[in-house]
Amino acid sequence: MPQGQQRFSFMGGSIIDTLRRRDALPVFVVSGPSGAGKTSLCAEVLVQLPWLEASVSHTTRPARTDEKEGRDYFFVDRAMFEVMIEEGRFLEWAEVHGHLYGSSIENVKRSAQEKALLFEVDCKGAGQISRTLKEAVLVFVMTPSIADLISRIQGRGETSPEELSVRIRTAKSEIQQAADFDYLVINDGFAEAVNELKSIMIAESCRHRQGVASWRERWTKEIDAL
Repeated sequence: MPQGQQRFSFMGGSIIDTLRRRDALPVFVVSGPSGAGKTSLCAEVLVQLPWLEASVSHTTRPARTDEKEGRDYFFVDRAMFEVMIEEGRFLEWAEVHGHLYGSSIENVKRSAQEKALLFEVDCKGAGQISRTLKEAVLVFVMTPSIADLISRIQGRGETSPEELSVRIRTAKSEIQQAADFDYLVINDGFAEAVNELKSIMIAESCRHRQGVASWRERWTKEIDAL
């Protein structure tokens, strides 16, 4: 199947119904160029906000030494991933730097039952999610400068000049999409960036709290009972 082409199989619409249920907390989508630090920021926010749960993606890239199956990603081979695409089992998927990444509908549905959902995806995935779930809150994460971004990419380990060039070209394209996001977090200092991201999520959880009708009914009954 060509890159970017996809079919959605929403299991009778249940995944959309779940994510759009009237009492749901927002769906958060955090994206940005490789090296911007979005993974570390999301990991810390998840620790600090117990009502938030990460949507764990599938990927065909090899696991890094500090990554665990089912916590960071579900690691599968390319053949299995392509079967899942053909069967319409992804909410979103994309090919990034030669590896496939995607959010399984089954995992998303399971995670969305009781907690707000956090997607950490590339910009293509963010676009796919926002087209399907227009209520999603989009956050773009970026370093204060391109030089800083390059330094962080190189700090991850050995990066060939060719790979670095590809990542810079991809970052250039992704930066042009920043205006399509609801919020921008500049990851200059880690603690400050965590606080900004966490503040966005707390504020949005209050603004989007659709359960106000049930609370209003409860308060009305309590007043009438006085």
